[in-house]
Amino acid sequence: MGLSDRQKMAAGEWYCCFDPELDALRWRAREAVHAHNTMPPSQRGNLAPALSALFADAGEAVFIEAPFHCSYGINISLGRRVYMNARCTILDSASVRIGDGSMLGPGVHIYCAEHHKDADLRGAGMEGARPVTIGRSVWIGGGAILVGGVTVGDGAIIGAGAVVTKDVAAGTTVVGNPARPVRAG
Repeated sequence: MGLSDRQKMAAGEWYCCFDPELDALRWRAREAVHAHNTMPPSQRGNLAPALSALFADAGEAVFIEAPFHCSYGINISLGRRVYMNARCTILDSASVRIGDGSMLGPGVHIYCAEHHKDADLRGAGMEGARPVTIGRSVWIGGGAILVGGVTVGDGAIIGAGAVVTKDVAAGTTVVGNPARPVRAG
């Protein structure tokens, strides 16, 4: 028997995003996200219980501002003291790992999913997914976008509005679209 679409997604193969099992997982994530986004901050603490139960892993003192959105949640692992400002979106069709002490500005988007280039296959819901790994003590400025397959090294800085399509070395600052290292003046 062949792999399920969920197994194909986890293996980084092409899968159909219209699969009923994946639909159910996205519905569960919507419910958890809604609970987080509508719960008064004084009642939810740093991380709404619904999100902490959804995520693969969440360290101590994680703080996610509302509103927040994710596709599945089950592929998200957060280190200690991770901070996400309002309107962050993680389309976690693959693993998203964010290291200790990393901070995401408002409106940061992480996209693991990649739709098929063939229009008919794309219309049939075929997509693939690649992981995103963010190291420790990374700062990602507001409105930045990270696409699937990138790794951001420890201590790196992603400038506001940058579009990260390639790996970022530890301690490097990148800006622009596509993101490029800042040259010393």
